[in-house]
Amino acid sequence: MKDLCNYSLLAHNTFGIEACCDRFLEYNTIQEAQLVAQMVKGQEPLLLIGGGSNLLLTNDFHGIVVHSAIKGHEVVSETTDEVLLRVGSGEVWDDIVALCVDNGWYGAENLSLIPGEVGASAVQNIGAYGAEASHIIDKVETVRLIDGSCCQMMASECCYGYRQSRFKQDWKNRYLITHVTYRLSKTFSPCLDYGNIRAELEQRAISNPTAQQLRDVIIAIRQQKLPDPKIEGNAGSFFMNPVVSRKQFEQLLTQYPQMPHYFVDEAHEKIPAGWLIDQCGWKGRSLGRAGVHSRQALVLVNRGGATGSDIVRLCQAVCRDVKAQFDILLFPEVNIIS
Repeated sequence: MKDLCNYSLLAHNTFGIEACCDRFLEYNTIQEAQLVAQMVKGQEPLLLIGGGSNLLLTNDFHGIVVHSAIKGHEVVSETTDEVLLRVGSGEVWDDIVALCVDNGWYGAENLSLIPGEVGASAVQNIGAYGAEASHIIDKVETVRLIDGSCCQMMASECCYGYRQSRFKQDWKNRYLITHVTYRLSKTFSPCLDYGNIRAELEQRAISNPTAQQLRDVIIAIRQQKLPDPKIEGNAGSFFMNPVVSRKQFEQLLTQYPQMPHYFVDEAHEKIPAGWLIDQCGWKGRSLGRAGVHSRQALVLVNRGGATGSDIVRLCQAVCRDVKAQFDILLFPEVNIIS
């Protein structure tokens, strides 16, 4: 187990922000997670992190940062139709997607190349291209911070929604995630009707993709649209796609007939935040050392030497313009730590 003071978080946030924490604790086993629970009991502030791919630090963190380094995976149950795969919370998410595709376990392929770790998939309910982690999560194993006891939550208890879960709400800072079990199908049922998946497949002359081909296409699309954080610091999609009322959607559609949109239910429609930002002229623009990515307006980037506050100022400016032009409020998907 790691127990370090005045620890740099530069390697733990993909925005590339220079920030330190007073103390950094990292656990490698369930037993170490229980020990961490004893060590942090009653201490505030506390920040639980994964790979830092959904994190924006605006200052040094004057408190304790806790990170899981639990590795490993095992098939805990298997039938002719499905597999239950138990994975350590510190595993890299995309490594697990690759493992699933290689073994003919399906359901995660549309979530290829999403940065971060397995534990965060259960907190954030990561999603892309018509799929969400909650579609395949079976249960989440945790250690309770208040007393170090082990407990597990079934997916139905986690109240998963669009980039939401109880781990971000009433369970925040109450549990350390140790393992996530995924329920995966042995029957491949590709989800192709989101974004430009079909167009990319047509370009490759693929009409009935295998899971590996679909994964390859998802990876190619993401690499075309999203910057490499090693080159340009970022946290992927910075904003959640707003869901608006049917009435507001229809009013906007009369003004912007080419506006992309996705059906939510009879009363609501989802509009891509990137399109809204692009329409406001922000794509490729900068505000100081922070900028909006030139190929995907949903992504805010560190042009080099930006502080967390620089990114926040850009976020606020973008939100103001979208609100002024469309009367739509944008909300960050990224966890902003002030």
